[in-house]
Amino acid sequence: MGVSFDKLDGVIWFDGKLVPWQEANVHVLTHGLHYASCVFEGERAYDGTVFRSTEHSLRLKASANILDFEIPYSVAEIDAAKQLVVDRNDLPNAYLRPVAWRGSEMLGVAASNNFIHLAIAAWDWPSYFDPAVKLRGIRMDLADYRRPDPRTAPALAKASGLYMICTISKHRAERKGYTDAMMLDWEGRVAECTAANIFFAQDGKLHTPIADCFLPGITRATVIELAGRRGIEVVERRIMPEELAGFSECFITGTAAEVTPVAEIAQWRFKPGAICEVLMTDFAAEVQPKGRQAAA
Repeated sequence: MGVSFDKLDGVIWFDGKLVPWQEANVHVLTHGLHYASCVFEGERAYDGTVFRSTEHSLRLKASANILDFEIPYSVAEIDAAKQLVVDRNDLPNAYLRPVAWRGSEMLGVAASNNFIHLAIAAWDWPSYFDPAVKLRGIRMDLADYRRPDPRTAPALAKASGLYMICTISKHRAERKGYTDAMMLDWEGRVAECTAANIFFAQDGKLHTPIADCFLPGITRATVIELAGRRGIEVVERRIMPEELAGFSECFITGTAAEVTPVAEIAQWRFKPGAICEVLMTDFAAEVQPKGRQAAA
């Protein structure tokens, strides 16, 4: 087990100013802790530049709006704060966590006048999965919990409360020797993993679930764009679990996972192949500032 996150060194951007890492604290009676009025982003910086920073900032603001609060900083200010955190902590290749939440002025279900806080931290975080395991494909379980009906939860917000069932599902999977778990939606269709979107390959095409009850990831959008440049058709559609036997390749995408091959989901088996390999390579090039400039 590594150093506890509250004991790391560096500075965190907190409500408009940089503060020492261990002083970036909130009160135990904060509304965001008790009632999950909290939204966040997961981002990466590569070679000193935050990848698709503005898209993440826009999504952070949108998530807050879905939870009925307004972050008191513009997208440009959030972008600048993230870059400042990367620069001041001297972390050219880092994971970033912007997080916004309701404060402690009122502790009840209704708290419309609570102060809205925003903090941004960054730390060194290499591959989400063990590199040796990642190359041969990770093993995943099938989660018991399902993504909720979007009529019952703010499914398109990156909200902390929505990750409760993800943590439970990942823990259960890890106890059984798996790396992660695939989740179905409320109607039993393939949805996503605990913190990543999912793609399948069949006959030279990619298939991925329609993102209407889970977050359509920014890495997901990047991979769809990269596939288009290669002439690989991407079909967004409803996918039933029994279809998994007919797919040859599978991979997941996310800021933390990047592009990670999958070898196994419960009883279904896949073999990382050419499509997965080329998209991993293309994504690695895309996230570098030079690669982004060439694409533009």
